[in-house]
Amino acid sequence: MVGAIALVLALAQVVLPRIAASRIRARVGKYGTVESVSVTAWPAVKLLWGSADSVTVSAKSLRISPAQTAKLLWEARGVNDMELTAPSAREGQLGLSDVSFAKHGKALSAHARMTAADVRAALPTGFDVQLVKSEGGEVEVRASGGLFGIGAAVDAVASAHEGKLIVRPRGLLLEGLQLTLFSAPHIYVESVSASAVTGPAGGSTYRMAMLASLR
Repeated sequence: MVGAIALVLALAQVVLPRIAASRIRARVGKYGTVESVSVTAWPAVKLLWGSADSVTVSAKSLRISPAQTAKLLWEARGVNDMELTAPSAREGQLGLSDVSFAKHGKALSAHARMTAADVRAALPTGFDVQLVKSEGGEVEVRASGGLFGIGAAVDAVASAHEGKLIVRPRGLLLEGLQLTLFSAPHIYVESVSASAVTGPAGGSTYRMAMLASLR
């Protein structure tokens, strides 16, 4: 009896991670091309209850909406450590490159690059945004082309507020206004940051980061 149980557990340790990896590949594959998935769990039987020690996903490209991203993150709440990378992705209307995402316990972090052209393409025609500075978990930008109904350049700050990613204009008469950029029931945004880097073609490129946690 003991030998039979040990054999079953040994087989489960080999088979269950492969099954879990196949299911994850199919789930993420709905949003793009997945190159590889690896899953570790000890004991492997906890995979039956949606728990895993680590999951690593390497994708070639992804096209996903913010709502779909939030849903995938919530489905992965039983994974202790998770890493997803993709050289190319589109989050909603925004084109991204060098995308990396990590989960450690409940802590989430995301990093990506975007060009000035990517940003303009995601905005309404005639609208533009330029990075001013980033510090203290906030990003200040200069927006032009009609932000908040004002047809002039306006400085605005993107920051975390009550778990949401919002943007507020600077100025005495405008500080009561705000736009919500990202909000999800189970994701609590903690901070955002941005920096200007040199792109491969010498154009304007930005490195963005966001820290959050599952709730």
